[in-house]
Parts: sequence; structure tokens; C-alpha cells
Amino acid sequence: MMDRMVQETPEHDSRLMGASRSAFSSGLRALADSIKSWGAELGFQAVGIADIDLSVAEARLAAWLDEGRHGDMDYMKKHGVKRSRPAELRPGTLRVISARMNYLPEAARSESVLADGHRAFISRYALGRDYHKLMRSRLQQLAHRIEAVAGPIGQRVFTDSAPVMEVELARKSGLGWRGKHTLLLAREAGSYFFLGEIYTDLELPVDEPVNDHCGRCSRCIEACPTGAIVAPYHLDARRCISYLTIELKGSIPTELRPLIGNRVYGCDDCQLACPWNKYAQKAVEADFQVRHALDAADLVELFNWSENEFSARLAGSAILRIGYERWLRNLAVALGNAPASERIIEALKLRADHPSAVVREHVHWALDRQQRALGGNG
Repeated sequence: MMDRMVQETPEHDSRLMGASRSAFSSGLRALADSIKSWGAELGFQAVGIADIDLSVAEARLAAWLDEGRHGDMDYMKKHGVKRSRPAELRPGTLRVISARMNYLPEAARSESVLADGHRAFISRYALGRDYHKLMRSRLQQLAHRIEAVAGPIGQRVFTDSAPVMEVELARKSGLGWRGKHTLLLAREAGSYFFLGEIYTDLELPVDEPVNDHCGRCSRCIEACPTGAIVAPYHLDARRCISYLTIELKGSIPTELRPLIGNRVYGCDDCQLACPWNKYAQKAVEADFQVRHALDAADLVELFNWSENEFSARLAGSAILRIGYERWLRNLAVALGNAPASERIIEALKLRADHPSAVVREHVHWALDRQQRALGGNG
């Protein structure tokens, strides 16, 4: 009897182990499906799951950094490979859950504002409240729901808040493909959405990436005012208006200032030109709707704000992070590019002796352009 038991036990154990693995895998598949359903309930338009192999993207990132295309964004190098190796940022990570949420405001104007040199263009994502808090809260709620079913897990939530390759992870998770402008694109939603992630040690089944659907189109490249998209899928941040108006802390290169036009915080030109954005969905979150009429504000009125007004009116806005000095710097450039008027010259003169050397430099540049346009008067 013992001999028979000894002979049958390995096979029996193997069957049990196989059944156990199958049940475990089925449970993970069901959990992955539930995660996507819960994500939809929490206001995400899509949720996908990716593995953490970013080796190909890591090589591209290293080359981009070596070429200096990150400009003054030293933090891109400071974190080393943590950006491309999720398990080094959050030890134990095996999967990344990516989620996207639409942000395009219902009533925001774009083309008409860009065409009006007296008005300020602010990137559409920044017209409402700062997205970080809302996205992080919803992702944390999703993580809690996962733990309620799976038990305590290793997890960490990110929303543009750490060295995370969010576009590449979203691409791998099937949420879209990387467009030639380097942003994520989805056939059913264009590109006007935020991305967020949950790093987890759950070995969930992964989703398949989708195919690239840019084809021969090069509209985003042609639309870039400063030529920052130097080749398909290659962006030189040093020329990007979003970098120049948000990330750059010092002086904006003189040769690029006229190309910025009236864009005072970010730039959406590549998105506005993209044919896929005819499918862009409007935001459903109240936080992302236009505040303080910032979608078509008068440049001079914004430039006349005191520092206290800047802080009060932009409380809860992503714009607040650039600070008052960069705000005035950007507006001075836009005023220098605006149709010449005595009203603008008078507004600029009031800031000509500003305590900030950066502000003074850009104000004097703008004054010179305005006065030349008016024939040297003023």
C-alpha cells in the first residue's frame, strides 16, 4: 500500500498543483476584468495592464538625454534608470495598471484665441483645477478596491509625480499608441487625456499594445510653431513651447520668443492639428471645466495682476506651479508679439523696473518690439 502511495503521490500532487495554478490564473484574469470595471466606475475612460520591461524605451531615453534634448530638466537624469525600471522605483513591482481620463473642457475655445493676438492661450489641460489631486485620489480609490478583494498588496500610485514613463507604460497596456508628436493617441479619444498609474506586485495578465495609426500623416510636425518635433517620434524639449513656458526657469531664447505668439502656458498646436482629435471626448469632471474665463483672457488684464491676485485667482490650478515671475515673463513675451498698441506699451512700462531681472529683460524686449511697430513712439 505504501509503495502504491509513493508511486501515485507525485502525479497526484502534480494534478493538484496544475489545478491550483489554473484556478489562480483564472482568479487573476477575473480580477483584471474587475479592475477595468472599477476604473470606469471611478471616472476613467480606459484602464490597461502592462509588464515592466521598458528596455527598448530605456535605450531611447538614454540617447535623448545624451543629446541634451531635455534642456534644463536635470531631474530627467537625476533619477537614473528608476524611470525605465519600475521595480527600482517601487521594489517588488511586477505590473503597472495605467488609466486615462479625458480633460478637454466643454466650452474651451482654441483656434479663435490663437488667432487673436490680444488674448492669452493656455493649454487646455490647465484651464480648470490641477488634475494631480483628482487623479491621485481616484487611483488610490482603485488601489483600495483591489486590496479589498486581493488582500494587502504592494502598490503605489503615480500621477505625473515621480520618474515614470507614463506614455510608454500606457502604450504597452493597450491604451493607445505613441504619436509622432510623442503623446499617446487613442482611436476613440484622440490625445486630450491625463494618464496615471498604479505600480503593483500582483502578477496580473497583461493587455496587448495596439497598432500605430499615424500612417504617413505629418500634420503635428508641420504645425509645431518652433520646430520642436525634429523628426517623427523625436521631440527636442529645448524648442518646445510647453518646456519654454513651464519648465524653463530662466530667460527664453531670444530667437524663439517671436515663435511663441500668445501662448503663455503650454501649447496645444500639435494636438489641434492631429486628425485623431476629431474623436476627442469632452471632460465629464467638473474640476476640468474652465475657471475664471482663462480660455480667452485678455493679455493686458493678466499682466496687470498683482502677485496676490495671481495666487488667489489661480489657487488650485496647475499654472500656479510656475510662480509669478515666470507668469509675468511669459505674458511679456506674448505682449511683445501682440498687435502694437499704446495700451500694451503702458502696461509694459509699469513692469519695466520689476525686481526680477528675468521679468525686466523680457519686458524690455517686448517694449522694444511694440515701440518699433508703432514707429518708435512711446
